[in-house]
Amino acid sequence: MTNPSLSDDLALEAALTYRACNDNQSEAARTLGLPRKTFANRLRRAAERGLLGPQETLPGYAIRQITDTPQGQYIQQRKEHGEEWKPTDGLVIKGKTTLVDAEGRIITQHVMERAGAETQKVALEAAVEALKEELPRLPPIPLHQGATIWKDDLLNQFTVTDNHFGMLSHAEETGADYDLRIAERLLLDWFAAAVNCAPAAHTAVLAQLGDLLHHDSLESVTPAHRHVLDADSRLHKVIRVVVRTFRRIIDMLLQRHQHVHVVMASGNHDPASSVWVRELLATLYENEPRITVDRSPALYYAYEWGKTGLYYHHMHKRGVKDLDRVFAGMFREMFGRCEYNYGHGGHLHSDAVVSTQLMHIERHETLAAPDAYAAGGGWLSGRSAKVITYSKDWGEVGRQTLRPAMVAGASAVGVAANDNEPGRAVA
Repeated sequence: MTNPSLSDDLALEAALTYRACNDNQSEAARTLGLPRKTFANRLRRAAERGLLGPQETLPGYAIRQITDTPQGQYIQQRKEHGEEWKPTDGLVIKGKTTLVDAEGRIITQHVMERAGAETQKVALEAAVEALKEELPRLPPIPLHQGATIWKDDLLNQFTVTDNHFGMLSHAEETGADYDLRIAERLLLDWFAAAVNCAPAAHTAVLAQLGDLLHHDSLESVTPAHRHVLDADSRLHKVIRVVVRTFRRIIDMLLQRHQHVHVVMASGNHDPASSVWVRELLATLYENEPRITVDRSPALYYAYEWGKTGLYYHHMHKRGVKDLDRVFAGMFREMFGRCEYNYGHGGHLHSDAVVSTQLMHIERHETLAAPDAYAAGGGWLSGRSAKVITYSKDWGEVGRQTLRPAMVAGASAVGVAANDNEPGRAVA
């Protein structure tokens, strides 16, 4: 084992013992009670410092070469190698190039470090906690006139997933155009149509199942694997549009339902952004008694509706084949109370249904167009989102599937996704 930080006292001890033992390393090591390799390392450090002759080195330098010449000995000294490198706490290595000597000591090194995803998430959560104290609270929203009659045992689940706000897709390459403006318009149109055609129900569940944002930081890359993404806009614009869009969506739901429950699931594209979206909505609607927001930082969510259990996960960790056991184990008491259990997710942008002895598991399509990666890989699934109606006593009792072309123009709300209009007069 190398010991680059060996003290001068130990190096001198090794040199003197070596000379006292007639330059016999094995005997000197036994005298000091050291393994021979450890003693040899100390002796090399002593030699580098000139403790074995011909003279001591300058502080911080080591002898690299001694050459006998007619004019005497020529001693070459260079700066001593540094200490053993250790990574910085809280940072992960993005890249590293290291040159070491034969003993493994660092000669020169270039290390690139960055904050890990978990560190960024913790910092973001702390920032959200501090900032939300100053956020204005929205006043309660009244029910729409004529929407005061509903069936108390019904719940409408508005199921959307993988909307990828901030993604850019070109029709010539992928089959359909998609950008920030299209994403906002499409989701508002879908909710306007879905709310109008859904049956009169007491409760609405806004089940946003993850990957709401296409990229999670100023860099247009996936958080975990750093895959480069096709991005349409700057992050601040994406955030602005997401907040505006979901305020309008929640307003629509509140006007037609007595209660609205919001699930904003974390996805693999937006593990950090999903945190601030949940906390922001929970704080904005803090004074609205008819809305609840699931603020759980976990990746699995659940909502109990009479004898019906509803479960949500993006499906980037568990898929349709084994997610039922995770839901049943994680929400054990609720699962035991419910006669009908349904799990929902997204992630792969395609529909799939599995019915097991435990529950009905469903993976959902997305409204978003495919990006270049999906189109190039041949993953050409359909595009849709569903309103599923559940009864407290009988589980699922109805559903409607709405596709982009079916809902075009359903929303009368204006869209200005670029937000380039000046907010105040310029002097």
